[in-house]
Amino acid sequence: MSDRLQRAAQFRRALQLFAASLEQEKALEIPAVFPPYQVGRSYEAGDYLTCGVNNVGDPQLYRVVQAHTSAVEWPPASTPALYEPLGLDSQGYPVWQQPSGAHDAYQKGDIVSYNGTLYRSLVDGNVWAPDAYTDLWEVYTNAEQS
Repeated sequence: MSDRLQRAAQFRRALQLFAASLEQEKALEIPAVFPPYQVGRSYEAGDYLTCGVNNVGDPQLYRVVQAHTSAVEWPPASTPALYEPLGLDSQGYPVWQQPSGAHDAYQKGDIVSYNGTLYRSLVDGNVWAPDAYTDLWEVYTNAEQS
């Protein structure tokens, strides 16, 4: 490997180490910095990785839910017990994802984009879609922001 390529690889790794400390909202601003998913790699809870492409053409960002060594039969897109997909809509609100347990359930006041509409959770520990239990969510409009 040439000296230039080695420096570039080290710089990218330094960026990845820094990016791993970011909160979710900031991590979503730079998904291409995170390493791609690899089979046979050890992941720690809280690690970020990318796999595939999201609906706006950016790398799909995932956060690891529990420590494990990845396997071909546990890909991020179909293993919510191991990987939480992260995403924002065009307004910067999280896109609703089906929670897989208490660790990622929505809390009272959380705002999500669901089928193009913003909703605010009215309860803690909310794991239901806004159209499944309408009394647990209220429609949210940007005009309500303070």
